[in-house]
Amino acid sequence: MCGICGVGAFRERLDPQIHAAVPAMAERIRHRGPDGDGFFADAHVSLAHRRLAIIDRAGGQQPMANEDGSCWVVFNGEIYNHRELRQRLESFGHRFRTSSDTEVILHGYEQWGLEAVNRFEGMFAFALYDQRRRELLLARDRLGKKPLFWAVLGGALHFASEMKALTASPAWEGTVDTSTFEEYLSLGYILAPRTVYRGVHKLEPGHWLRFSRHGLDIRKYWDIARFDDDTRPAGTLVKELDALLRVRVADRLESEVPLGAFLSGGLDSGLIVSYMADACDRPVRTTSVGFDASDHNELAAARATAAYHRTMHDEATVTMQLDDIDPVCAALDEPFADSSAVPTYHVSRIARRRVTVALSGDGGDEIFGGYGFRYVPHAIEAMVRPAFQHVAARRAARWASSRWPSSPRLPRPLRLGGFLGNVARDAASAYYRDLCFLKPERARALLGLPPTDGETEASAIVTDTYRRCPSPHALQCAQYADLKIYLPNDVLVKVDRMSMAHSLEVRAPLLDRRIAEFAFAVPPSRKMPRLEPKELLRTLGRSRLPADILNLPKRGFTAPVGAWIAGPGASRFRDEVLSRDSHVKDWLNTGLVESHWNDHRAGRADHAFELWAVWMLERWSRLLIRKATCASRPLLAAG
Repeated sequence: MCGICGVGAFRERLDPQIHAAVPAMAERIRHRGPDGDGFFADAHVSLAHRRLAIIDRAGGQQPMANEDGSCWVVFNGEIYNHRELRQRLESFGHRFRTSSDTEVILHGYEQWGLEAVNRFEGMFAFALYDQRRRELLLARDRLGKKPLFWAVLGGALHFASEMKALTASPAWEGTVDTSTFEEYLSLGYILAPRTVYRGVHKLEPGHWLRFSRHGLDIRKYWDIARFDDDTRPAGTLVKELDALLRVRVADRLESEVPLGAFLSGGLDSGLIVSYMADACDRPVRTTSVGFDASDHNELAAARATAAYHRTMHDEATVTMQLDDIDPVCAALDEPFADSSAVPTYHVSRIARRRVTVALSGDGGDEIFGGYGFRYVPHAIEAMVRPAFQHVAARRAARWASSRWPSSPRLPRPLRLGGFLGNVARDAASAYYRDLCFLKPERARALLGLPPTDGETEASAIVTDTYRRCPSPHALQCAQYADLKIYLPNDVLVKVDRMSMAHSLEVRAPLLDRRIAEFAFAVPPSRKMPRLEPKELLRTLGRSRLPADILNLPKRGFTAPVGAWIAGPGASRFRDEVLSRDSHVKDWLNTGLVESHWNDHRAGRADHAFELWAVWMLERWSRLLIRKATCASRPLLAAG
C-alpha cells in the first residue's frame, strides 16, 4: 500500500514550477507511505511515490521502469494474482528483475496494452507513463478500494491518491463547489466523479483514464454482467462460496510484514477471521474497539469470536473526544458525515501498534444483502407498487404520506408516511430517498432552497445507476446501486482514509471481483430467502462462529454522536456552528440549525445525523479551506 501523485503535459513541456512542486505533493501523503519515496521526471511528466513496503521490500521501489525505460509506473495497492500473471508473461518471453506485483503491471501493459487492467485481480490505483506514445494512463480497481483523484490545472494533468497532494501544486485553485452541499447533507458524502472542489474529480471504480496531446479519454472497463441466472440449490451455492472464500482469504495473506484482522463482533469479520485461522499456522491477531455506550459497543461479541478461534486479541474502549474530530476531518479532505469514520480511525490506530496489514469484513452487506432495514421495505414496496399505477392512486398515496408518521425515531414498519410516499414513486426514486440519511427536502431547507420534485444532479446519478441494473428484482437493483454508490463513496472512503492515516493496509476478501460476480448471479430468492439478510453467509457462519453471534441484531459501526452533541460536545457545537465566526453561516440557514439543535438537546427530535453533518462541514471548512475561494455567492445568510 502506498501513495502516488504526479503531473503530465504533452502539448508543451511541463511548467517548471509545477514540475518542481511534485516532491511537496508527495510529502503531503507521507502517511500513506512512511518507508521511503521515489521520483521520476522528464520534460513532460513527473511521478512520485510514497512507499509502505509489504511485498518485495528490497526490490519493489517505485517509480518502476520496464527494461528499456520507455514505460514508468507508480502503483498503490496489491495485485493478488501477480504470481499467476508473472508465469503467463514469462511464457511470452518477459523477464522480471524483481518479485514485486508492481512489475507485473509494466509487463502486462507491454503484452496486452490497456486490456491488461482486466487481468489484474486486487485493489489498485496506478499511473503508467508510456514515453513512446506520450501518454499518461490512470486506472482504478473495479470496486473502488483504492482512491485516485485527478484535475487538469495549469494545462497539466495532476493526479494523486488524496486531494491534499494536489493542493501543493502552484496551479491549485481550491474553488469550492457549493452545489455539492445538497448531496453531502442528504447522503453524508459527495458522489463520484465530483468532489467538493470545482474541476477536481474522482476517477470512478472500474474506469481508466488516458491523457495525451490529443486530449483526455475516460472509459469503463468492468461492470457486473450476470444477474439472477445461478439457480443451483442453496447447498451447492454455499459450497461454492465456501471454496471462493477459502482461496480469496488465502490470497490476501501474502505479506512480509505483520498481518492481522479487524473483528467487529458481527458475521462478516468473524467469517474472515475463521478462514484466516484455517490458513495460518499461528494464531491470528485481531483488533476490536467499542465506545463507552452500550448501544455502540460490540466488544463482548468480538471477544467471543476471538476466543472461539483462539486469536491474539486486542481490544479498547474509547470515549468520544473533541480531539477525535480534527484528525478524522483532515484525513478525509472533503466533507464526510459517516460517523463510523471515528471508530474506524481508532481501530486502525490500535491495530497499527502490532500489524501493518489487516483484513476486514467490508462488502458483505452490499454484496450479500445485509441492509435488511432498507432492503426489506424496498422489496415490499415493489410488491405493492403496481396497485398504485393509476394517477389518482399515486396522488392519494402522496396525500396520505404527508399525514402519516415517518419519523426516523419510529420503528421502520410504523413509518407509514415514508412507505406511502415511496410506493407513489418509481423504484429508483424510492431507493434514492431511502439512501438519504437526511431527506432531500430537509437538506434543501438547511440550504435555504425550496423543495423540488425534479431531479437534482445527485438524484440523477443514483437513480440512473439503479436503472442500469438489468435485473427485474428490486432487491438486486438496490444491492447493485449500493455496490456502485454507497460502497465506493462511503464505506471504502472511510476505510482507506482512516487506515492510511496510520499507515495501515486494509484488505477486504469479500470484495474480490469473483465473489461479487458470484453473488449477483444468485437470485434474491436464494440470497435472501424469506427476506432474511445474508443467508448464504449466515449458513457458512453456523459451522464457523459461536451460535450467539448469528442471533445478534445488526448494529452499525457508528459513534454515539447524537448523545455527544446533546451533552459533552454541546458547547463546542454552539461556539463553532452557531457563532458569528461560523463558516457554515454563509451556506446554511443557521437559524434552522439552531432550532433543530435545541429540539435535539431537549429530546423532542432526533437530529443526530443532520447536526453531525453540519458540524463536519464546519470543521472541514476551518481545517482545509481557509484560503479557498467559494465558487458561488453564499446560498443563504445566517438565519
